[in-house]
Amino acid sequence: MVYKVFLVEDEAAARVGIRENVDWKAAGFEYCGEASDGDMALSLIESSQPDLLITDIRMPFMDGLQLCKIVRQRMPWIKIVILSGHDEFNYAQSAVQLGVSEYLLKPITAVKLHEVLKRVSAQLDQEREEREKLKQLQSQLQNSLALQKEKLLFQLVVGGVSSTEAIEQCQQLGLNIIAPYYLVILFKILPTLSDQHLTYDTYHHINTTVADLIHPHPGTFLTQKSAEELLLILTGESLEELTEDGTFLAELVQQEVEATLPCRVVTGIGTPQQRLAEIPQSFNYALALVKKNESGAGLTVLSDGDDLVEKLKLDQTAVTHYLSCGRENEFDDFYDTHLKTLVTYAVDSHLVKHYLFVDIILTAAEFVNSKEGDAAQIIPETQNIENTLSKLKTGKQIRETIKNIFLQTIAFRNSLATHERTKNLYQVKSYIDNHFANPDLLLNEIAAQANLSPNYFSVVFSDEFGESYKDYITRLRMERAKELLLTTNLKCSEIAFQSGYNDPHYFSHVFRKNTGLPPQQFRQQPQD
Repeated sequence: MVYKVFLVEDEAAARVGIRENVDWKAAGFEYCGEASDGDMALSLIESSQPDLLITDIRMPFMDGLQLCKIVRQRMPWIKIVILSGHDEFNYAQSAVQLGVSEYLLKPITAVKLHEVLKRVSAQLDQEREEREKLKQLQSQLQNSLALQKEKLLFQLVVGGVSSTEAIEQCQQLGLNIIAPYYLVILFKILPTLSDQHLTYDTYHHINTTVADLIHPHPGTFLTQKSAEELLLILTGESLEELTEDGTFLAELVQQEVEATLPCRVVTGIGTPQQRLAEIPQSFNYALALVKKNESGAGLTVLSDGDDLVEKLKLDQTAVTHYLSCGRENEFDDFYDTHLKTLVTYAVDSHLVKHYLFVDIILTAAEFVNSKEGDAAQIIPETQNIENTLSKLKTGKQIRETIKNIFLQTIAFRNSLATHERTKNLYQVKSYIDNHFANPDLLLNEIAAQANLSPNYFSVVFSDEFGESYKDYITRLRMERAKELLLTTNLKCSEIAFQSGYNDPHYFSHVFRKNTGLPPQQFRQQPQD
């Protein structure tokens, strides 16, 4: 990214020299303006909004430190580089207190200034990247909270959560759900013509429209039963007020949606209730009215809310266990056992699909984070859940996307095992380096350091380091023996022991085999 730089310097020759002799583009900057003193510079800086200010200290009217102080107060994001002809502690101290990025003593060369610009550019890049990451995290958090709110409200409507749990969770999510009276309204969105089909974008637009309509009405909460079914939970201080508000909002939503989109709205207004635990009764009545108005059937109160909640539950413990211990070739069995039924519902219900994916992605992300991984990199689907969901239309597409999330997570888990094995091997290699001179050092002891059997340790050691454990420790011992033979007057038996051999005869045999000479003859050989 190209950043803007503004120069303030009272000496015209110095100003021209800096402007003309620095390769601003190569350093990642665009020269956007200059001024001869701080007083003239201030308005220009405010209009040009540079990313970097380069200013001299000693200037007429308003010196550099005064300018820096004002800029820091008004535009704290601007980086500042000070140019000074005075190597004085007080100036440098004031610059530090003002948060100046660089303090350069004159004369300033183009090369030196270019180095400073590159450092400031890198700092600006890093801060921009951190802002983007923060923005993404805030967006993800907001999306996550919105989904949690929708899920809680839906569970409350269908009786999937107790009153105590609902109150606690609503407090945590900032939902003021406690009131004397409650009412549920159900809207079912249908195409105007029976042979038409509404798109995902249309449903999303309807959801946004309804959210905007109810926004001015505090104590009204919106969630979904499916892509084509919206639920309102209304709270009120009196029965009459709640009934009037419910009728008004129902008519308002129906008129607005039908007037602007090619669809019709079937509305069911439930019965007012006085307890949180009775909200499902209001929902069941509204659901029955919608079915009656949609098909012309008689009034039937349904009570399948609890069964629906059970079918919507993802066994997160099973998912975590599979991600921790499962293998890639076991996915089909896991899917059939734990996910197939959920996916069947998800094909027909955007809400179920939404909850299913949020639960799976969050569970996988928590697993990755617990292993100190970057979930955003390992599971790209965490970055834009809505975009992912909008592309999933069939059960096969849903299944393949879930499989991809799981396999990406398992691949990350397996890479940790490989990394851990390699890390252990290097730790064991370091242990060998420090203990090879111990004649009692055994392969069993070394393998135990790596938590491996002796035979398997020998195999992985050879794979990692390109030579067998036996060859490696022999080489270390031979190098040690050569060093002692050439630098000390120790007897061969003492050298054998200090090199890791209890038996001097065996030591001589191994030494001759590796060097072509007996130890004593090796010592007597002239050294280049």
